[in-house]
Amino acid sequence: MTLATVLLAGGESRRMGCDKATLLLDGIPLWQRQIALLRELSPCALLVSARQAPAWLPSDARFVADAPPARGPLGGLAAALETTPATHLLALAIDLPAMTAAHLASLWRAASPGCGVLPWLGGRAEPFPGVYPAEASPLAAAFLAGPDVSLRAFTGALIAAGRMKRQDIGSPDAKLYANCNSPADWQRHATHTHD
Repeated sequence: MTLATVLLAGGESRRMGCDKATLLLDGIPLWQRQIALLRELSPCALLVSARQAPAWLPSDARFVADAPPARGPLGGLAAALETTPATHLLALAIDLPAMTAAHLASLWRAASPGCGVLPWLGGRAEPFPGVYPAEASPLAAAFLAGPDVSLRAFTGALIAAGRMKRQDIGSPDAKLYANCNSPADWQRHATHTHD
C-alpha cells in the first residue's frame, strides 16, 4: 500500500473573516503547520486542494483545483482522489490546529488494501482527517454530480460498500478534532494551547 496526502484549504472562511490558512499559531502559519504534519508521513505525493492555487503553495506540493462547480469539501476530496498516484489518500482539513502527526500515522496504520479509515467520534463521522482508498474516486464523482454532496452521505456509502471502516476515537484524542471556524473558536484554541 502507498500513501498520498492532501491538505484541503478550499473553504471560503466566511465565519473566520480571513483566510484560515494564514492564521498564526506560535508564530507559524496554519498552512505551514499542517503541511509539516503531512510531510512526517513521508507520502509519495503531497497535494493541496483549493479553489485556486494559494500564494503559499510549497514547492514540494502539487496544487489540485477543487472539482467544479464549488459544492463544498467533497469537491476538493473528489479532485484529489481523481489525481492521487497512491493506493490511499489521507485528507487533512486546514482548520484542525490541534491535530498531530502521530494521530495521522495511527489512522494510516489502520488502513488495509482497498479500504480506508473513517474516524468516529461521539457517534458521528469525522471525515477529516480520513484515509480514503483510491477506489473511492468513482463514488466521489457520482456523489458530486448528484443531489446530496454531504460528506456524511458519501462516507456512509463507502462504509456500506466496504471501502471504509470506522475507527473509534477515544476521549484523549477527541481534542485533536476541534476545528476553528470563527474568531471565537480560534481564540479558544490559542488560549487552551498556552494553558
